[in-house]
Amino acid sequence: MFKEERDSAKFEWSMIGDINEGRPNLGAVMDVAVYRLMQFTMRDVMIQKYGVEAADSLLFDAGELAGKEFCKALVTPTDDINDFVKQVQGLLKDMKIGIVRVEQFDPETMKIILTVAEDLDCSGLMLCEETVCTYDEGFLSGLLTQHTGTNFKATEVDCWCTGARVCRFEVQPAA
Repeated sequence: MFKEERDSAKFEWSMIGDINEGRPNLGAVMDVAVYRLMQFTMRDVMIQKYGVEAADSLLFDAGELAGKEFCKALVTPTDDINDFVKQVQGLLKDMKIGIVRVEQFDPETMKIILTVAEDLDCSGLMLCEETVCTYDEGFLSGLLTQHTGTNFKATEVDCWCTGARVCRFEVQPAA
């Protein structure tokens, strides 16, 4: 049996394939429920096998890799942070991932507080008193890390599942 064991990430954007060629009738759009089915069953199995901390770590790391590759593949490099944010906002809205708004930005510390409305991961879920967007934390960390060349860390501070109607993230250079 062939195993793909490795010590470093192999994923790159081209591995997503040619969706138009492969799905000429169904296209690139699918129901959010299918995405959540995959994500939450995968998280559930990871928790059963490895525990919550390991599952969250894996989801964060996967999101971080996705954010870096997303940035490399789809965001036009720019030195203007406002242009970068506008590009990301447009892409995430066009791809129906979520609606991003920057609430605060400190150019000296590079700390950003942003919200994601209609978030792909959790908008519409029932209350559970915990933030659940660990993959998104990694994704945002990866985006900013790839764009700036500095390691960033995103932390979700409000979530649909905690009663907020947007997900709010604090994103800042990693310590």
